[in-house]
Amino acid sequence: MTKAWTKSDWRSKPRVQMPEYTDAAALAQVEAQLSKYPPLVFAGEVRRLKAQLGQAAQGKAFLLQGGDCAESFSGFSADSIRDTFRVMLQMAVVLTFGAKVPVIKVGRMAGQFAKPRSAPTEVIDGVELPSYRGDIINGFEFTAEARIPDPARMLQAYTQAAATLNLLRAFSTGGFADIHRVHSWTLGFAEADKAERYRALSDRIGDALDFMTAAGVNADTAHELSKVDFYTSHEALLLEYEEALCRTDSTTGLPVAGSGHMIWIGDRTRQPDGAHVTFARGVQNPIGLKCGPSIQEDDLKRLMAALNPENEPGRLTLIARFGAGKVGDHLPRLIRVVEAEGANVVWTCDPMHGNTIKSATGYKTRPFESVLREVREFFAVHKAEGTIPGGVHFEMTGADVTECTGGLRAVTDENLSDRYHTACDPRLNASQSLELAFLVAEELSTRHEALKKRTAG
Repeated sequence: MTKAWTKSDWRSKPRVQMPEYTDAAALAQVEAQLSKYPPLVFAGEVRRLKAQLGQAAQGKAFLLQGGDCAESFSGFSADSIRDTFRVMLQMAVVLTFGAKVPVIKVGRMAGQFAKPRSAPTEVIDGVELPSYRGDIINGFEFTAEARIPDPARMLQAYTQAAATLNLLRAFSTGGFADIHRVHSWTLGFAEADKAERYRALSDRIGDALDFMTAAGVNADTAHELSKVDFYTSHEALLLEYEEALCRTDSTTGLPVAGSGHMIWIGDRTRQPDGAHVTFARGVQNPIGLKCGPSIQEDDLKRLMAALNPENEPGRLTLIARFGAGKVGDHLPRLIRVVEAEGANVVWTCDPMHGNTIKSATGYKTRPFESVLREVREFFAVHKAEGTIPGGVHFEMTGADVTECTGGLRAVTDENLSDRYHTACDPRLNASQSLELAFLVAEELSTRHEALKKRTAG
């Protein structure tokens, strides 16, 4: 399969959700320039992530995937990267304690610049213009000039992704990720008003860390406590960018997407014979596949055969996104297809995309309770089917935004206008993200106890 594949094969396939560039010469020049740039990620990192995801498929690890809906050029800063990274570390510590297995940390960062849209155009005050498709493609400003796809934006996206990765690598290994420091940040949340139910779990984590310190296990004696593996991911939507950064692994001679450790195919671009599946099938990276209500069993079989023909553990992650109240209608039938095929997959839950509504105040939002409900339904279905819930996938930020309603701090419809900063879809803020981690940890802890009893029996 891989020998017959070339990184430009997608160009002869049907393409959707991609821009039509009007200046072919400018596009060719940008692609040629990008193809000379160093890859953003490296084959050894990709292999390590795939191996860890293989553990998640067996219930021996858990995937936490989170970050921006769409990264922007204007919102780029060291502080925003640090804040999101910090919240993900806090979430990971809580989830690790609940699941009693390692948590794989994958950010929607350093590449999440392109977004599929439900309509090719949008209308504001009677003016119709092409839809905003992410900063790597066109501008957010509602002007005819800004909405023209500009290939030069790919170069700015690459530069921003490289800077983001540089900072993430420094944070991951330079002491910022020390587990004691991370837990000290979480204490402030657990001690807040209305956080009583999370205090006990936070105290138990603190007691465990105190015991380890007393036993001589600390950042000086066990370096694993002061650093983490942190990976990046994004939707591989803009295939000109993906092809230009595709590289050959010098160790194996196989192609690797150099744009990010993990790439995924969206619910709107998963046509089995389409351009996006054609590109993703040939690279060695872990691949995510968004599975919404419209996916059919036969299509899922074809997609698994195309994207993971050798049934490699950790290669394919199925990201379920149905909406609260709909998980039971769709997830069981897909699980049964996977089980019948004997396919190795990681099952994760994206409770964001199926729960987007328009608030009474006119803002697009996602109710915290709906997000939580879908996560709980996801766990309940896997328990009923005897299968493994392998991870969660959130659109979130470390900033104190007001984009999703509900949560401990009770963001209301009226609050949405206070700090509604997203360029596309609403994100969980830092407090909501951490609260959700505590609630997911309760689900994982229950599952862990049940497995322990079953093993003991």
